[in-house]
Amino acid sequence: MLKSLLKPLFALCIVWPVMRLWLGLRIHQHQNLPKQGPAILVANHNSHMDVFALMSLYSPMQQRQIHPAAAADYFLSNKWMAWFALNVLNIIPVTRQNNGQGNPLQGCEEALRKNKILILFPEGSRGEPGKMQPLKSGLWHLSATMPDVPIIPVWLQGTEQIMAKGNRIPLPLFIDVNIGKPMYFQPDKEQFKTELLNHLLALRPQYSKKDFDD
Repeated sequence: MLKSLLKPLFALCIVWPVMRLWLGLRIHQHQNLPKQGPAILVANHNSHMDVFALMSLYSPMQQRQIHPAAAADYFLSNKWMAWFALNVLNIIPVTRQNNGQGNPLQGCEEALRKNKILILFPEGSRGEPGKMQPLKSGLWHLSATMPDVPIIPVWLQGTEQIMAKGNRIPLPLFIDVNIGKPMYFQPDKEQFKTELLNHLLALRPQYSKKDFDD
């Protein structure tokens, strides 16, 4: 019971006040945000603030339905971070280098079958501000097992300035969250990755007003 309340309480007492009151969140095309799962939110990744920006799109009571997929080798690297990541953030650990042993996406598949909403960063890790890294293939493999699950691209702008890689204290600046329309599985892996990359890049602010405002 206590464990099930940790994430809603964390969102209510920490995430929402920081993201909504101190920093400020400007959400564009909010109507594209899925209200319930199964669904996968995918976004560009430049900062630790990215996951909190995405979590704050949902109310504290909805947080139990939201699960970030995160690198097991980083988030489970010590017992304190592992406890926080598993019990408060509700991450699904993904083993990046499993050498063919087991299915590294099994936890993600199980969550989607339980109608959860996954947060996933297809670049794999944080990159340079404003620059996309080559997309990994994990999302394609996950989508292949559940091709009817919608994939919603999201572009985050501002998190790289608020808390750049290596910084520990966030700066009080606005974050823009531009939510795209859903896309679905494409059998050709490279075409899928190209389509996803184009969806993400098209959501950058310089394109959003002209091409995507409804």
